[in-house]
Amino acid sequence: MTPANSTFPDPRLGEPFLLTPGPLTTAYSVKEAMLRDWGSWDGDFRAMTKSLCDQLIALAGDASGAFVCVPMQGSGSFAVEAMLGTMVPRDGKVLVLANGAYGLRAAETLRVMGRAFTLIDKGDYLPPRGAEVRQALEADPAISHVIAIHCETSSGILNPVAEIAEAVAACGRKLLIDSMSAFGAVDLDVNRIRYEAMVSSANKCIEGVPGFGFVIARKSALEAAKGNAHSLSLDVHAQWAAMVKTGQWRFTPPTHVVAAFLEALRLHAVEGGVEGRGARYARNRDVMVDGMRDLGFETLLADRWLSPIIVTFFNPAHEKFVFSTFYSLMKDKGFIIYPGKLTVVDSFRVGCIGRMDEHIMRRVVTAAAEALTEMGVDTAAPPAAAIAERAKLAA
Repeated sequence: MTPANSTFPDPRLGEPFLLTPGPLTTAYSVKEAMLRDWGSWDGDFRAMTKSLCDQLIALAGDASGAFVCVPMQGSGSFAVEAMLGTMVPRDGKVLVLANGAYGLRAAETLRVMGRAFTLIDKGDYLPPRGAEVRQALEADPAISHVIAIHCETSSGILNPVAEIAEAVAACGRKLLIDSMSAFGAVDLDVNRIRYEAMVSSANKCIEGVPGFGFVIARKSALEAAKGNAHSLSLDVHAQWAAMVKTGQWRFTPPTHVVAAFLEALRLHAVEGGVEGRGARYARNRDVMVDGMRDLGFETLLADRWLSPIIVTFFNPAHEKFVFSTFYSLMKDKGFIIYPGKLTVVDSFRVGCIGRMDEHIMRRVVTAAAEALTEMGVDTAAPPAAAIAERAKLAA
């Protein structure tokens, strides 16, 4: 069924909407695209891979041939490790900018693969700023690369990557961007933001299904990265070289996922590309946040830092509020939300991406209001400790 006023139908198989930063609710036509089998070596599938890469490079804004796209089998974290392990020389050193779980995961990835790194850890939610990045780079000439998280979904903060890119370029270093949860809806145009490589995934803002990630890299940098990789299967250069030579993936590709992604890319273009997709997500966020605040919920972040991807809310202080019960009630009403990842205060997250619009987000707010009533919670106001934590961001 299609809700009143909405152009987006409820999931046809009756499953709940996924209010997460991916996997997410997909269009039925994306699901249908997976019904056909493809030979991984066949010319038709090789043409599909080429189309996928060409369209992603165009989304990144490159029309000069300076960048290449390399899809990599596996989850987003596989692709992040592949980018780091390939683009960073074995004697290189990385400045990791962390303000949540995914920056810390990048640091742990570098530790496991034996790459030197140093860490700026801003805690759960404070953004890394250009001035402190520049200061760290000037203080340590051994740093060759910087890794930044575009949207840190553990808090929902949209980090200032353009500002960070300016600082990195001014110091003559190389920027790598984990844009897992932002690419396709938030601007990352190579003509405006200088970076050597970025990584994202099929099942995020382009609204495909899980199964592969992709690295968009400056061709000259990828050519220079031959031999860097610590891994056979996570070698972006080797994957790219094989695709240039044969048009094929080196190892068995997720053929059905690629077919679904091409349909997702078609829908993305119909919606107006990055600008159109980002506008819908931003409207989803604004409508949902306004409604939740009307119920008494408080966001972790001030409006200037709220991403259009996912929003973190403090748990209510009310003694009858139990997150597991709230989660179950929301699921019963057709919406799967996301647990919080903050270490200091209890929270939960509501995603704004996927095949849904503002009318569905109004239903999310209604479901939250009904769940609170059923729990006997008459106010969603957070504890004083949560407000004190938020004040640190304003400072």
